[in-house]
Amino acid sequence: MSVSFPIHSKLKDGSPVQLVLAGDRDIEPLRALYRMIVEEGTSYPHDRFPDHGDFLDYWFRGKTTIAAYVPDRDRASSMAGAFYLKPNWPGRARQVANAGFIVAPEWRQKGLGWLLGATMLEYARQLGYRSVIFNLVFSENVWARRLWERLGFKELAVLPGAVRKNDGTYQDAVIMFQSLL
Repeated sequence: MSVSFPIHSKLKDGSPVQLVLAGDRDIEPLRALYRMIVEEGTSYPHDRFPDHGDFLDYWFRGKTTIAAYVPDRDRASSMAGAFYLKPNWPGRARQVANAGFIVAPEWRQKGLGWLLGATMLEYARQLGYRSVIFNLVFSENVWARRLWERLGFKELAVLPGAVRKNDGTYQDAVIMFQSLL
């Protein structure tokens, strides 16, 4: 199967969704969504919202970024979710991909995470990646961990106390991996 954007699909509740290759017009909607995710503090390492340049480095520069809109980019009031895909390492190890995902709170538990994850895996294969690694899955983010396990990821290691939570306590992080061969 070849991945070609835009992708038109439906969520579990029948809502139409469109996945697009993100470009300049998606920067501000993604910034707004990412700001919400950073403030939640439950899935990304930033403890404050990055400035514009750091945000572009994190989500766009050197990466392929996919944005999800319900019902589509032209009629949506905000971005429903997104992911980026990039080499985890340079040079001889660049065939190992890394990806990051976000889903707006109002679109969680509706199948958008699954759609984004399944799309990323197929797109990564198409781009020639041999595997995908997630370096930092927060251990208390059980929804994400279950999703990645259902999509075929395995836990490789646990990093004890790797993530400082909003309340000042610490949680473990999990490294997850999937071969694409």
